[in-house]
Amino acid sequence: MSKALLKAIEVIETEKGISREILFEAIEVALLSAYRKNFNSSKNVTVDFNRTTGKYIFKISKEVVEEVYDNRIEISLEEALKINPAYEIGDLYIVEDIPEEFGRVGAQAAKQALMQRLRDAEKEVLYNEYLEYEGEIRSGYIDRIDSRYVYVKLGKIEAILGESERVLGEEYIPQTPIKVYIAKVENPAKGSRPHVLASRSHPDFIKRLFEQEVPEIYDGVVEIKSVSREAGERTKIAVYSDNNNIDAVGSCVGPSGSRVSTILKELNGEKIDIIPWDKDIEKFIINSLSPAKVDSITISEEEKIANVIVNPGQLSLAIGKKGQNVRLAAKLTGWKIDIKTEEALIEE
Repeated sequence: MSKALLKAIEVIETEKGISREILFEAIEVALLSAYRKNFNSSKNVTVDFNRTTGKYIFKISKEVVEEVYDNRIEISLEEALKINPAYEIGDLYIVEDIPEEFGRVGAQAAKQALMQRLRDAEKEVLYNEYLEYEGEIRSGYIDRIDSRYVYVKLGKIEAILGESERVLGEEYIPQTPIKVYIAKVENPAKGSRPHVLASRSHPDFIKRLFEQEVPEIYDGVVEIKSVSREAGERTKIAVYSDNNNIDAVGSCVGPSGSRVSTILKELNGEKIDIIPWDKDIEKFIINSLSPAKVDSITISEEEKIANVIVNPGQLSLAIGKKGQNVRLAAKLTGWKIDIKTEEALIEE
């Protein structure tokens, strides 16, 4: 067994990049487990595995005692003195053992240990590979769908798209291509593959789409300051450039709307408001309520509340359908926004 075992370790180390020391340790654990299971259930057993020859030997520690209650872990002083007159009560006596019939069991244990370590290493490689993609967009195709998840095939691994991570109104059809945002990569439990949690509803999905389509964002010339989203319906994205020669909003829209139209196509028509970010919070809040026009604004820095006045013709536009426009503006700015007409304010 020793030559074949060492050859297998050499091949695995070369082809799979797994340290031979890790493989030796896995084999030692497996040999020890097999020995305890089949020949000696005592915990006072260790194994010496020769890294050069591939040969191994088990060592059983027994305490020298006056009277033996368990001969697996104890030896009488009388017996110990026959072996060496120097033994005293409390000393450890080491017995070396390799059962003749252990050869086949040991070979099988070593083989299983190598195969398991190989599987674990492959899972670790996949985990580390996909961990680098966390927070990024990956392309794949829909493999299958069940009552809980949409399963997306991404190369060697499968991502899961939970119900809360899907977009209302989107249709998911097996074997069709799809882009997903990698929200989280979970370290695999023993015996399982890495869990890749995907999303199409995450606000950062929008961010990454703009990074892909707008070179100025990718290069850092234009910065995405914040995103608020109600997936499948509407998104507001605030952008900024400290270069006065760069139109941040125009860069995102692209020539004749070419850049944003590509993103809208990916989002199946979800509306996007591209807002110019401003360090002046009043201006930023006014911008965030686009496309509505604001007459005036007063803010309370302490409470982070903005009181906005619009004319009656702009009220429904400022608030939006079911309050969506003002709700998204509030998320985008981080401020509570109270919208009224001047008439309503006077009546109060």
